[in-house]
Amino acid sequence: AMLKEEVAQLQADLAALAKAQAEMDKLREEEHTAYVSNKADMEQGLDGVKLALKVLNEYYAKEGKAHTAQSGGGSSIIGLLEVVESDFSKDLAEIETTEETAAAEYERQSKENAVEKTTKEKDVEYKTKESKSLDKTAAELRSDRDGLSTELAAVNEYYAKLKERCIAKPETYEERKAR
Repeated sequence: AMLKEEVAQLQADLAALAKAQAEMDKLREEEHTAYVSNKADMEQGLDGVKLALKVLNEYYAKEGKAHTAQSGGGSSIIGLLEVVESDFSKDLAEIETTEETAAAEYERQSKENAVEKTTKEKDVEYKTKESKSLDKTAAELRSDRDGLSTELAAVNEYYAKLKERCIAKPETYEERKAR
């Protein structure tokens, strides 16, 4: 009975583990999808800023007087775009680091869950096998006991009959008087 309770508990633990793994898989898929989308957006934004910087640097690097009056404004715009480029690069690096960390943690936890699942499945298998073996042994012993009880009853009955025939009983006073 104790083994069967342990097996039931292990099966409940396995069900809970499977449910947790499924939730973890779903969450990881959502995180990865968000990462792919955000990374694409960040790369596109970074490429756009780099292109704008390239165009502005080429424009202000040209010889000519048409833009000399706005060169102060141009340098402040270029400075601002360089800060934006730096922020985008930093954010992209953070997103990639977060994704790598989350993926590594997911893999580690998934491996732990797989080991735990395998261990518990083997425990269930062996405990079920042992329980069946013990049930079979108990049934055999009950059968043996029943057979021995029947045999003992027969021996006792035979002994009682022998006792009546073989052991002399003294006559009672009434029997002697009646004779």
